[in-house]
Amino acid sequence: MKPDRDAPIGVFDSGVGGLTVAREIMRNLPSEKIVYFGDTARVPYGAKSRENIIRYSKQIIHFLMEQQVKAIVIACNTASAFALDEVRDEFEIPIIGVIEPGARVAAEETKNKRVGVIGTVGTIDSGIHASYLKKLDPDITVIGKACPLFVPLVEEGWLHDPVTMEVTARYLQEFKDKNVDTLILGCTHYPLIRSTIREFMGEEVRLVNPAYETALDLKALLQKKDLVSAGQEQEEFPYRFYVSDLADKFKAFAGSILPYDVETTKKIDIEKY
Repeated sequence: MKPDRDAPIGVFDSGVGGLTVAREIMRNLPSEKIVYFGDTARVPYGAKSRENIIRYSKQIIHFLMEQQVKAIVIACNTASAFALDEVRDEFEIPIIGVIEPGARVAAEETKNKRVGVIGTVGTIDSGIHASYLKKLDPDITVIGKACPLFVPLVEEGWLHDPVTMEVTARYLQEFKDKNVDTLILGCTHYPLIRSTIREFMGEEVRLVNPAYETALDLKALLQKKDLVSAGQEQEEFPYRFYVSDLADKFKAFAGSILPYDVETTKKIDIEKY
């Protein structure tokens, strides 16, 4: 049975970072409805084992399918790295991650074939960006670096703080030293400190925001599958938010970065799925 084209898009992340992906979907596909799940009880994924991340991802996909979504975006680099292939094989529904779109754009943009990737420990250790980039262009040199302090700084709201600037300088000096001309923001939190990263790296370095590229890939996927919303059923609340813990904290953060006020966030027991 073909999914309903006016059904929502499912988007999930380990917590609030995936809201940067949801924000780009809202901007670039304004007629689409979204069901967002943030796994705030089990965040961060970056330090978890592959087996656990696959298990979490499957639970969340079961929940989203109960919400009758027509496609799913894994808006988490760590879950995209560890679980995407496995869940694509298991579920009928179209599923995309955030790593391929960013890697593709970086391969197209780099002039000197020196690409940097920043992300969580799990994402960087998986080497997945490097393997995608090498497939696209074997001549590319990939320099990866885990930047674990960026996530708590973003969640603390210290987006333009001197502390964040200092941490950025410490983490990213290596990319300047190695003459990187393209840098992939390989964690969905990082676009929120893009201006700080830009200030340190300089205008000549191309920053790739996979959240934006993923929204464009989603648009192309929906067109290909004839699943673009006709936008006829305008709902009062086209965006629904669910979390596994700390609903009020999530709601406050979401309200600060999304282009509209988040009315409610509902906590659910994800372990039931």
